[in-house]
Amino acid sequence: MTAWGLALVGTILAPTDAALGKTAVSSPRVPPLVRSGLNVESGLNDGMALPFFVLFLAALPGTTASREGVAGVLWRALVLSTALGLAVGWGGGRVLRGARERGWVSGDWRQVFVLAVAAGSYMLAVAVEGSGFIAAWVAGFAFGVSLRRAATADRPAAGEDTADLAGRLAGLLASLSFLVFGAGLLGPALEHLDWRILTYAVLSLTVVRMLPVALSLAGTGLALPAVGYIGWFGPRGLASVVFGLLVVEEHVPGVQLLGRVIAVTVALSILVHGMSAAALASRYGAWHRKAAAARPHLREGAPEGDGVGPAPTAR
Repeated sequence: MTAWGLALVGTILAPTDAALGKTAVSSPRVPPLVRSGLNVESGLNDGMALPFFVLFLAALPGTTASREGVAGVLWRALVLSTALGLAVGWGGGRVLRGARERGWVSGDWRQVFVLAVAAGSYMLAVAVEGSGFIAAWVAGFAFGVSLRRAATADRPAAGEDTADLAGRLAGLLASLSFLVFGAGLLGPALEHLDWRILTYAVLSLTVVRMLPVALSLAGTGLALPAVGYIGWFGPRGLASVVFGLLVVEEHVPGVQLLGRVIAVTVALSILVHGMSAAALASRYGAWHRKAAAARPHLREGAPEGDGVGPAPTAR
């Protein structure tokens, strides 16, 4: 594989999916600061990895993006798609705010409006040959910010009564995606499994993930068990599967090997992170309870409901 192909593998396997280790980010025994950090990372890093994915794909010969060149992709996929996503998301949020304040829209149709914003931003970017994924991701971000600015002290945050349908639909589609992944992609990959693929999958989930996390958290004051917990729970999931499928459709050089590496890494992550989530959340929570009792000013704060120190609310 070329250097660009290797960079593409790294980008595809960088995003995390908190849903595969849900207990690790939802257990009340885990400090809110740690849970919130893992949730934020999972929510943001697929969109942050996407521009690098598009640029690395454009650098590979034979792909659709390479015909336009890196400069063209940079303009259409990053600049133009981002601008369209911001415009649709922010404008959609303002429209929904005004309609709700005037009583023009019911709760059921607010749910549908969220899906319309996502689909509209995606299709608009595709129409100008940009990146629908980047546009939809940015539109969702802008839409949420626009709605939250309308929240008042005596009313719940605006996003709480509008995203329920989108969240449930996303959960259903994610489950179906994993079903297709297991049935159609994992089987052929396991037939050609060798020690190199398995070794890289193990390294991707450990050293390649945990070392950068440890470096990024240096100086934050977090205890070593907290750093290890955050570093370990970086499950690979739907974002990696989607990126991998996009690469397979492009028929890039070395695509068979690339697809096997992605499939095996995601499958191994599903297995080991799913098996360890409950046990490690319980063990880390027990350690933190004792540490917080001995050190009231522990950086991570106290678990919710244990009466040890202040506990910030995670959203």
